[in-house]
Amino acid sequence: MSKMDALRAMREARYAEDQARAAGKPAAKRAPVAPTVRTSPAAAKSASAQMSPDAPVQTDELCGHRNMGGKTCTREKGHTAKNHRYS
Repeated sequence: MSKMDALRAMREARYAEDQARAAGKPAAKRAPVAPTVRTSPAAAKSASAQMSPDAPVQTDELCGHRNMGGKTCTREKGHTAKNHRYS
């Protein structure tokens, strides 16, 4: 048996196992997702008015956007720049 024949046999065996395993299990149900709550601009202003003036303002929060390589953006949260700065 050549190397390619052996690889083909292994691939077919793995495929058969996957098909048998999939046929034995019922389809997994997805967990319910809570709907997103949208607030009006007026509600947002009233919510910000309810915050106490003594509350510490967190200015050192980062954007947190992640690129495909797993790096995170180091700009401030809600930055207006079009691009992210990763590190």
